[in-house]
Formats: sequence, structure tokens, C-alpha cells
Amino acid sequence: MKIHLCDSREEATRSAAALVYQQVAAKPCSVLGWATGGTMDALYSELVLLQQQRPLYWRELVSFNLDEYVGLSTDHPKSYRFYMRHRVFIPLGINEDCTHLLRGDVSDLDDACMAYERAIAEAGGIDFQLLGIGENGHIGFNEPGSSMDSRTRFTRLTLQTIEANQRFFAPGEFQPHTALTMGIKTILEARQIVMLALGAKKSAAVAAMVEGPLSELCPASALQMHPATTLVLDPDAAQSLTQQNNHRRAHPIKDLKA
Repeated sequence: MKIHLCDSREEATRSAAALVYQQVAAKPCSVLGWATGGTMDALYSELVLLQQQRPLYWRELVSFNLDEYVGLSTDHPKSYRFYMRHRVFIPLGINEDCTHLLRGDVSDLDDACMAYERAIAEAGGIDFQLLGIGENGHIGFNEPGSSMDSRTRFTRLTLQTIEANQRFFAPGEFQPHTALTMGIKTILEARQIVMLALGAKKSAAVAAMVEGPLSELCPASALQMHPATTLVLDPDAAQSLTQQNNHRRAHPIKDLKA
């Protein structure tokens, strides 16, 4: 695992966005795994800014999203499909026919999950998977206790995750307590993984992931087994690491090649 320690939240976000941009610049037909959540908001804004400054051709890109809430329609403003369409796909000029997102509003959720796994395999697997991390160490919606061998499936969210996500829903608005998510094994099959972690609330999970034991209690610790993971941290997210001097200091990537 490569760990890049950045000097600020903004630098970490720019660096992670630049890694996504570089992947698409090097291989326009990449199969890219998208993530959602609060950490991704600034990253996607940076990615759109990069696109405005140094335009890339995104129409060949194939993509898969990590997860989706159960019980929201595809056009619901709080669904991840809606979020991705308006924050990423349209601004970057991505061909939406080549995007894949789980649907939490279908009658047979198990069948939808199996079909998603088949679609990933038919696409040749994921080249580059973007990740955030939950305060309890979840990746995607793989909550503590998730099997390291898990595949795309239905899952129940923990109370900690539900409370952390309340800020995205108005008081009294329906908030899903279940979701569909890529499994840990599915995530680990990506050829390259980049995780962005920001803020002090993520520091304990980051330390458990990097320095703790491989454990289902911290799903993100599974990344210790992945041969090509890059972790990008701001100072607050890195504060609980005990071996900071052994990790590489990162700086914004300035000489991007379009």
C-alpha cells in the first residue's frame, strides 16, 4: 500500500483527482469504479475543473458505481444515480450508455446483484477503483462484519453509518437503512485502487486499516492484501498513524498530460 501524506485537505483532494484524470488520459477506454459520499464532492469538483482546463475525451470510458440505496427511484435526488449524473457524467461528457449503477428499486435485488457481477466480468474487470472510507472502516457499504469473500449484495447499514448520512437528508425525509454494494472481494479484484480520506473523523479508521490487523471488524483492512492501492490523506486523516515518517509526502500533481 502506497500512502501519500498531503499538507492540506485541498492538496489531498487535488492529488486524488489528478490520479483519476491521469488514468483516463493514459487509457481513455478504462473501466473505472466510482465512489460516492461526502469525501467525493470536492474530488469531483476538482475533476470537473481539470476537465475544463485540460479537456479529455471521456466517451470511451466504461464505469461501475460502488453502491446504491435500496428504496430510491433512479430519478430520486438522493439516489447515487442522480448524484453521479449531475455531478460527474454530464459535466465530464461521459457516455451514460457506458455507465453501470446498481438499482435499489427493482423487485429482485439478488438478481440485480448477480447481473452486476456479470457485467463487471464482461467488461474485463475494473482497471481503477476510487474509494472513500467510513468512520467505522466501511468501504462501499461493506459494514463491519462483512466477509472478505463477499460479492455484490444486499446489506443493512449500521446505525453509525445511518447517523453519519443523516446530513444528506432533510428532517422527516425518508432515509434508506439498506443498500446494495459491491462486495469486498469484488473491490479487491480492481487492478488499481485509490482511496481518499479526509478529516479527523476518519483518522481512527485509517489507522485501523493501515496498521491494525486484517479483520472483518475493519472492512478497509482488506486493502492490506491488494498489490496496487494508493491511500491519499490530509493531515487530520493521518493523525492517528504511528509510522508517518515512513510514508511518502505527496505534492499536487502539476504536469498532467492530456
